[in-house]
Amino acid sequence: MIVVISIAFLTTSLVSGCADHRSKAPRTALIGHVVFIELNDSSDYDELLADSDSMLATIESVRTYSAGKHIDTGRASVINDYDFAIYLGFESVDDLAAYVADEQHVAFVNLWKPKLKALRVYDIHDPSK
Repeated sequence: MIVVISIAFLTTSLVSGCADHRSKAPRTALIGHVVFIELNDSSDYDELLADSDSMLATIESVRTYSAGKHIDTGRASVINDYDFAIYLGFESVDDLAAYVADEQHVAFVNLWKPKLKALRVYDIHDPSK
């Protein structure tokens, strides 16, 4: 009897645990700042990633951060005209403004701007936060 109850409990726990993975994804930040970069020389990628990790991800007002290169998913609808993308999340418009004015961000922009062929920046407000 104990074995049957244990198996029933385990099965119920696993089934309810499976349902949990379908819960709504968490909202990470009120403001999303997305940057798409096309480099003059794609061999600069590793250096750009290292500088982004050390100069941007460490700025105090940044709450979430991700950076990397475009991946080919085989989908024609995915725009692939960039070499590198950065996502930064902020808790307020003031935090985004503080990031833009931060000396590390300014130094990063001054260092990398001459090495860029194209740059697109998108700022997103998540009204649910």
